[in-house]
Amino acid sequence: MVLRYESALVRLFEGDCVRWLKSQPDCSIHAVVTDPPYGLVEYSEPHLAKRSSGQGGIWRIPPGFDGSQRAPLPRFTALSEQQTQDLGKFFRRWAKALLPKLTPGGNVIVASMPIVSHILSHALAFAGLERRGEIIRLVQTFRGGDRPKGAEEEFAEVSTIPRGSWEPWLLFRRPLEGTVADSLRKWQTGGLRRPSADSPFTDLIKSGRTPRRERAIAEHPSLKPQAFLRQVVRASLPLGQGVVLDPFAGSGSTLAAAEAVGYRAIGVELVSDYATVAVDAIPKLAALTESDLASERRISARSGPDRMAALG
Repeated sequence: MVLRYESALVRLFEGDCVRWLKSQPDCSIHAVVTDPPYGLVEYSEPHLAKRSSGQGGIWRIPPGFDGSQRAPLPRFTALSEQQTQDLGKFFRRWAKALLPKLTPGGNVIVASMPIVSHILSHALAFAGLERRGEIIRLVQTFRGGDRPKGAEEEFAEVSTIPRGSWEPWLLFRRPLEGTVADSLRKWQTGGLRRPSADSPFTDLIKSGRTPRRERAIAEHPSLKPQAFLRQVVRASLPLGQGVVLDPFAGSGSTLAAAEAVGYRAIGVELVSDYATVAVDAIPKLAALTESDLASERRISARSGPDRMAALG
């Protein structure tokens, strides 16, 4: 396990997150916010190499549009039955390793996809985490909506699956010991932080795709926007106290969001290339101001959904 980045609030390690979790003290993590690499297949070295070379593999390499080159998308519908089973086994193993390291009442917020979210949800529940609902990121994506492959003209009025317009972020927590108030007093966990005293945190968040400025800072196929991540990360610690973990840290966007809202956070990333990107990206993403984020949202809205180039 190698420490790749450290600031006053954030640390990033390169290595295997399950091994890292097993080495940590019990009840040392207060929340998890993460966007896992679904497929353990598309993020394997052979398929990452195919993605980089434009050969595809399990990655769908879309055509350019109006001079913009769209990012490759993972084809979750291409997962075999065995790969789907392996996905569930991995997340059961991961959640079992995570459970004792969480404080009672600690939130686990995990990005998913409608087509595989049931697998992840079952795995987390099987490991002993308590399901608390879903946070819906309302965003138009490039996933889905395609005509039948090889018969696009023959079946021009058919889509194989709906085009995605939302993204589920599963919400779980370690079961409480006592009441929510007991947990808040002892562990500072057990609920979600409100945006203000007058407004509860809601499970529907309108979101654009990841802005160009952020994609230029942190190259990653599933980079999520700071405007969205900062809301979720802030909500994950009900009293604003504790440590947020991103065990699949990618290029560091969750860690950057934590630093931006003033939270302590730890990330673990297995892929060395992404950890290297994160070292440079975390302070730059964290430094983006609310004015920067608002400006990017206005630009994205004017650009229109079909001009955007990334998965985000």
